[in-house]
Amino acid sequence: MANFRRKRRHLSLPIWSSVVLMTINIALMVVLIYQLGLQKLWLALILGSVALGISLFGMSLYSFLTIKEIQLNRRQSNFVDSVTHELKTPIAALRLYLDTLILREPEPQDRQEFYATMNSELARLDGLINQLLEVARLDAIGHQKEAETVHLEDLLISCAEAACLHHKQEISEVFHFEISPLALTSRRMLLEMIFGNLLDNAVKYGGHPPRVTVHAVAQGRDRVVVRVTDNGRGVSPENRRKIFTMFFRGNDELQRTKTGTGLGLYIVRTLVSFLKGSVAVTEVQSGTGSIFEVTLPGRQLQIPESENRTIRQRVSEMALSGKEARP
Repeated sequence: MANFRRKRRHLSLPIWSSVVLMTINIALMVVLIYQLGLQKLWLALILGSVALGISLFGMSLYSFLTIKEIQLNRRQSNFVDSVTHELKTPIAALRLYLDTLILREPEPQDRQEFYATMNSELARLDGLINQLLEVARLDAIGHQKEAETVHLEDLLISCAEAACLHHKQEISEVFHFEISPLALTSRRMLLEMIFGNLLDNAVKYGGHPPRVTVHAVAQGRDRVVVRVTDNGRGVSPENRRKIFTMFFRGNDELQRTKTGTGLGLYIVRTLVSFLKGSVAVTEVQSGTGSIFEVTLPGRQLQIPESENRTIRQRVSEMALSGKEARP
């Protein structure tokens, strides 16, 4: 319902603008004709110039709004194509492996590989559906006020682990953490959506192999800054604002070949704004890559040295446990 109201307001702007401008223009033309009848040429000249100016302004405004609508429709069309591809690919893979299992009895080793691939494709499908549901829930986040204290270190490592699992990477090989003891007061789910999308994008669009640095520090007494730096191709200056709009995907070949829907960074921007923060993207000064900087309300934590394990120790432990868990 909220989406419908927003679309209706979006369409009402050009309609009402056209009605108002046409009404003013018609009124001016009536007065112009009347003044010409009274032989007041100087006043008629002024009114004619004003009417011409309003007409030109109306044409320019209508052209601008039309171009925006065309661009939105194009992004929506690309979104539909992307979602269709994202849905069909894992379904086709699942059908292929299921048919293989039904038609013949594979070797135990092959069977385990089939199960692992099918599980991965199901996780991919589940991730896409969850992302679409997240966008649908954005209209309702303002009505949910349950907040909690979230330790940023735990949150970022959890999101990094999920991104590496999704892209079949080792967290200790991809991520480098420089995180101070920090806390945010928010719903954990919202923060997971923000940093989960950022870190997943950093791995997806990183180099070969991807390398991601996560740096988090306090800014003043009540703000926290998180910088996510990757070693990918970077974001062109003309796209640094566009990438946070709904359905936007870059025009270069790399971004077209990567799977995705163009919703992740839109979710990030919407949630960061809701939490009274900011998000921006810049380029790496030396070398290639992008830096996504998120600023949110938060605070520094005072943790006793005995309880403060280093990030490297925790990442090493997770990497070791992951290797032991694999057959």
